Amino acid sequence: MTETPGPMPPAQTVSTGFVVAIVGFFSSFPILLQGMDAMGADHDQAASGLMAAALSMGIAGIFLSLWTKKPVSVAWSTPGAALLAVSATPQFGFEAAVGAFLIAGFMTVLAGIVRPIGRAIALIPGPLAQAMLSGVLLSICVVPFQAAAQDPWMALPIIATWFAISRINRLVAVPATVLMAALMVLFSTGFAVPLPDAPFTQLVVVRPVFTLDATLGIALPLFIVTMATQNIPGLAVMRSYGYAPAPGPLLSAVGGASMISGLLGAPATCLAAITAAMCSNEDSHPNPALRYWSAAMAGLFYCLLGIFAAIITTFAAAAPPLLLGTLAGIALLGVFASSALAAFDDAEYREAAAITFLITASGVSVFGLSAAVWGLIGGGIVQIVKRRSAG
Repeated sequence: MTETPGPMPPAQTVSTGFVVAIVGFFSSFPILLQGMDAMGADHDQAASGLMAAALSMGIAGIFLSLWTKKPVSVAWSTPGAALLAVSATPQFGFEAAVGAFLIAGFMTVLAGIVRPIGRAIALIPGPLAQAMLSGVLLSICVVPFQAAAQDPWMALPIIATWFAISRINRLVAVPATVLMAALMVLFSTGFAVPLPDAPFTQLVVVRPVFTLDATLGIALPLFIVTMATQNIPGLAVMRSYGYAPAPGPLLSAVGGASMISGLLGAPATCLAAITAAMCSNEDSHPNPALRYWSAAMAGLFYCLLGIFAAIITTFAAAAPPLLLGTLAGIALLGVFASSALAAFDDAEYREAAAITFLITASGVSVFGLSAAVWGLIGGGIVQIVKRRSAG
């Protein structure tokens, strides 16, 4: 007998939601912290930003899934956080970064309302978008191996844990690596990690400062990389499993959530791609009509994890040098490998993708535009010239 949608989540979707939240949160929170640190956030602002990011994707995921009755999985923008981690701290510090977060969120709202904007981002060739992402990730993913040379007793156990567990189950490899890192922090401090005065995180409202440099150097590339590598693929993943919600309201919703959470220090909320597949496939629930509960329950667990963000950031602050960078690099190795493969797999775009990758990885910033934007421009010009020459 086939189950029909009801007011209570089936047990299988609760367990799926829990696994999704553990994977989604612990696989990428180190890079989110690194991104906020690069933007100039202090400890309290980073804790607030982590909590706001978790609450934003949790509440948005619950609302959108229950509203559409489809497994709409929501995440923070890991590629966007990686972009921030390799960007220079803007003038006026974290306040200017928060202003850029709000502008990027507003651009996403507009992309949901003004369809040509979303279509324009969708026109960016996939190989170039993936080359941009892999270029951003390169400097982050080499950190574990640089750390292995500088501090092998710190780096090698983390790398070995990831490698060993990924041979058994790739989904739990990064959370297991996070657990190993936490144990190493405890041992390095003699089990004397100072805990925050209150177990629950305090939200900190950041007064935004809007500057042209931050708009061009942070907001624009954050919007582009999040749309091209998260929102658009997230919609595509849902469609591949037979779910076709109207994209406009979803984009406007995550854009609005980004603007609200941005005031609290969170970079960007977006539609998920990887966890969308976890919520949408048959392992989520045999009945496709009930799989939306998996995304909704993941949202609930994200919110619960976010409440204790202060404890997580305290552990991160007590970590030995390079540990957080090692953890972030390991967590993003899979994303780097898949993005690099997608960038260079199509021979037609290979040269343009190489230019995009190299410019982005160089970290150059000219006229206020970041390397990621220049990478797309350079790769796009090469591809246009190549096509016209061939024609």
